[in-house]
Amino acid sequence: MKSLLLSTLIALCLVAFNISFASAETRIKDICYTDGTNSFQLVGYGLVVGLNGTGDSDKIQSTINSFANMLKRFGVNFDYSQLKAKNVAAVMVTSNVSTQSIAGERTDAVVSSIGDASSIAGGTLLMTPMFGPDGVQYGFAQGPISVGGAYSVGGGGTRTVKNFPTVANLNNGLVLIKDIPAMFRSTNEVRLFLRKADYTTAERIVKAINSSYGDIAKAVDAKTVEVSIPSEFANNSVAFISSIEQLPINPDNKATVVVNERTGTVVIGANVTLKSAVIAHGNLTVQIKTTPTVSQPNPLSGGVTTTTPNTQVTTTESAGSLVLVNGTVDDLVKALNSIGATPRDIIAILQALKEAGSLEADLIVM
Repeated sequence: MKSLLLSTLIALCLVAFNISFASAETRIKDICYTDGTNSFQLVGYGLVVGLNGTGDSDKIQSTINSFANMLKRFGVNFDYSQLKAKNVAAVMVTSNVSTQSIAGERTDAVVSSIGDASSIAGGTLLMTPMFGPDGVQYGFAQGPISVGGAYSVGGGGTRTVKNFPTVANLNNGLVLIKDIPAMFRSTNEVRLFLRKADYTTAERIVKAINSSYGDIAKAVDAKTVEVSIPSEFANNSVAFISSIEQLPINPDNKATVVVNERTGTVVIGANVTLKSAVIAHGNLTVQIKTTPTVSQPNPLSGGVTTTTPNTQVTTTESAGSLVLVNGTVDDLVKALNSIGATPRDIIAILQALKEAGSLEADLIVM
């Protein structure tokens, strides 16, 4: 059954490789981003109120202090030493917004408990200032939060928790009060940034653009391609950027093998090659079986019934087979399948091939 499952998985992998080879081209838009389209991160500290006794405990003094300061701003005077925070939770609010966002725009945010609240489900985030990495305030976050399908219930010494009830979404509750700073370099030039830096891919992007618009693009490094905006697009740079985003190229990728020892997952990239190597892989199984033997004395003999363990140790080593591998991923997959290797066997074999200098790829172990 395991061999059949492994064969099926390998067959699917080979089909996926064939599909990727047949449709290897992709748009520049899908592997690059341009000036001003990257994200801008905002963060703020606030309070979630209206919880049903699931907020921070009195041990979290920072929540008590924040609660007291909020009440002082509203002119509420009483003995602050008597404050209880069971219906209040201190949270951090985070959000990623576009560098093209403007004042008045609304967007989502993530609300995360930083105290010991058991749940922030059903709470309301009070007005929270949101700051950028430059320390400038760009907006406010406020409103009811939603934890989705998460919940935390308990009683009588038992407790049931589903998903993460201490992290919630603030849907459309972040309002910008200041334009996010755009990061354009100049008005007559646009820069393309590869999401995954690669010199070969950068050069292919340059050739694709220059073949369509003339000698206007150059690769600065493995990450950046600078493109001069042609004179005919001087007043319509949006149309020009849109047109180069649609150009197809064949991106290059490093040969990589990723293995996850915890789950037994193995992912082999299409560019992986092998130098000649011989693989022999076998399994040693040791089985220990203990059978109790009861010794019963004769009647009226005055003896005592005793139990004696009878231990048997059996050692079995499966026959190892030598397999020669040399070439591509297809050859490696066929070789591993021929010796009936399980996913965990494959991980051990790949690590040994890398150490032997046969595996021409980066081996990433998660």
